[in-house]
Amino acid sequence: MDPEIIMEEMDLQTTPSTSSYTTIYPAYDNQSTWNNITNVKEQSVNYYYFFDTVQFTVMWVLFVLIVVLNSSVIAALLCTNARKSRMNFFIMQLAVADLFVGLIYVFVDIIQKITITWYAGEFMCKIVKFLQAVVMYASTYVLVALSIDRCDAITNPMNFSGSWNRARGLIVSAWLISIIFSIPLLILYEVKEVQGQLQCWIDFGTPRRWQIWMSMVSVMIFVLPALAIAACYAVIVLTIWTKSKAVVMSPPINSRRTKTMRNGQVECDPDSRRASSRGLIPRAKIKSVKMTFVIVFVFVLCWSPYIVFDLLQVYNHIPPTQTNLAIATLIQSLAPLNSAANPLICCMFSPHIYASLRRVPPYRWLWCGRSHKRHARGTQRSRSDSTANSDLLSSTHARRSHSVATVNIPPLTLL
Repeated sequence: MDPEIIMEEMDLQTTPSTSSYTTIYPAYDNQSTWNNITNVKEQSVNYYYFFDTVQFTVMWVLFVLIVVLNSSVIAALLCTNARKSRMNFFIMQLAVADLFVGLIYVFVDIIQKITITWYAGEFMCKIVKFLQAVVMYASTYVLVALSIDRCDAITNPMNFSGSWNRARGLIVSAWLISIIFSIPLLILYEVKEVQGQLQCWIDFGTPRRWQIWMSMVSVMIFVLPALAIAACYAVIVLTIWTKSKAVVMSPPINSRRTKTMRNGQVECDPDSRRASSRGLIPRAKIKSVKMTFVIVFVFVLCWSPYIVFDLLQVYNHIPPTQTNLAIATLIQSLAPLNSAANPLICCMFSPHIYASLRRVPPYRWLWCGRSHKRHARGTQRSRSDSTANSDLLSSTHARRSHSVATVNIPPLTLL
């Protein structure tokens, strides 16, 4: 399950209901926590400001970015003649998973913060929370599948048989793992009346159970994927280093053009350099590995502060102060931000996606409008240059005519 759903229910479990607050949290008997929160509320200007204003605004911005950017990548790969490759296949799958994060996770969370009360019933409560967890897990484990595929492409560069079947198998496995990890939510979530309002609710009763559950969620959604990705990149780095050390420029046998003497040193012919470089890993695969590494780096950058902060919070190592509330609100927005950053990274490292996007409406119309403006400015500039050149030629011709008229004086007549 997504830790944000869990931690939203853990952050302010003893907070009383209010019309300005968009989420109601379960309560358990923890008098010290309640006293701390009450003291913080009395000393602060607006306890609910960060949830009502800042987080709500950030979630809308994230929703728009996630949907627009990932839809653009999908359209660029589907509606154009993009080269069919395993890398494009994984980019497509990652964009689909991230798009579902925006549509199912972020948008539903926005609606729930607006309505406060759950109106959809018990069945939809379980299904919606289950689907929210599935798409968040899928966005993570599709990235793991991409890392495994890049590792296979580097370690076995010439193994083309069955590569597409392995790629499809990795994606299916990623979604199956996501579904399996999300199944407990079908049992745990239920509709309960909390502080006078119906809520789609999960309640473990004691802080200890919440700590165990949050630790399990952190392992499933962050620790296991991070370890798998780290193992893949360790193998990739080791393979590249080994192959680069193993490549030796050996000249062809019985070839006079292979070696030339220059200043007492032996130099290899360019043909032998090209022949020996065939053992190196293709540049395109190295570029795809770099792109995957950047995506993974952004994943860790977005998720690690979230997981660390929430674990410290659930184990009562962070006091409930106004400053910590502001930090928690900011950090809670970092996890969905990963789904908005992935399509930008793909476009940066894949020029063909950007070029294909320029041929997809409405981007084609926008690009044509910009091209038309540039063409109009270029035409106007060329006309100005032509006019200036014509004026220059005319003035030059006039000066030459004047010079000729001055020189051709009729000869004097001798009287």
